[in-house]
Amino acid sequence: MNLQRREFLFAVALVTAASTTALGQTPPATNRPAVQGAASIPDFSGLWAHPMLGFEPPVSGPGPVRNLSRTRGGASNFNSLVGDYNNPILQPWAAEVVKKFGEISLSGKAFPDPDNQCLLQPVPYVFWNFEIQMLQLPDRVIILYPHDQDFRQVRLNQLHPAKVNPTAHGDSVGHYEGDTLVIDTVGIKVGKYSMLDRFGTPYTEALHVVERYRLLDYEAAKEAQDRGHKEWPRAGGGGDPTAKDKGLQLEFTVEDAGAFTTPWKATITYLRAGHTDWQERVCAENVQHYYTGAHYYSDNDARIPTADKPDF
Repeated sequence: MNLQRREFLFAVALVTAASTTALGQTPPATNRPAVQGAASIPDFSGLWAHPMLGFEPPVSGPGPVRNLSRTRGGASNFNSLVGDYNNPILQPWAAEVVKKFGEISLSGKAFPDPDNQCLLQPVPYVFWNFEIQMLQLPDRVIILYPHDQDFRQVRLNQLHPAKVNPTAHGDSVGHYEGDTLVIDTVGIKVGKYSMLDRFGTPYTEALHVVERYRLLDYEAAKEAQDRGHKEWPRAGGGGDPTAKDKGLQLEFTVEDAGAFTTPWKATITYLRAGHTDWQERVCAENVQHYYTGAHYYSDNDARIPTADKPDF
């Protein structure tokens, strides 16, 4: 089955799936945006890739927690995740959490996180995925992530419910502003191993994330990725170096009065992927050997999903 047909069938399956709304968190007030004409909607189709494990810092203004552990070249050492707990965006309690996780990392152990525990990944943690695919439908946008075939559904030109039941991905509504897709997300659940980034930065259920996706000329996208590599060295496959197509940039704003002293921003810049097939990346089945054993994680209860016998 070719890629386009698989995309279509998957989109149809998701659209026809039953949706539920339960009582829970009260989201911030949001005005219903005007519906944009189909002819002017930007086309984000295809596979997009970025090769970094973390967020690109903003050009200016408050940005995300950075790694105190650096490589010889000055970039973040993703083998030692020691978040800068002195970042002024952090409230004191959140700074202590980041400091604790950094000490665990320096001890040679790993702290459990949504990735290494094969869990659903909250927004914006999920943005680390090396690739995404966006399915633009008349009433919603579906964003696919390779990690455990995860996906999000964004309802277009709708309001958040009066009460939102917190979930890993939260409740996402979106609209187009000219050439930009704007996504507003609230109701992001806080769980045992949930965190906002690779450094264990915490959040509360007051977390509010606004994403803005827009196409960039190739040179601007390449420049943004090069700037990002000064912070994060290449870890994934990245985009096709021979393609000169437009890039895709996600700029997101994080607000959480329970964990941060101020709103802050970060970006993720994508280029066209170097392949056209959607690749399966199943966490529990592809786990590496160092994720096993009783002494790897700092939490003795942390385990990847296992089964005592095959389910076939």
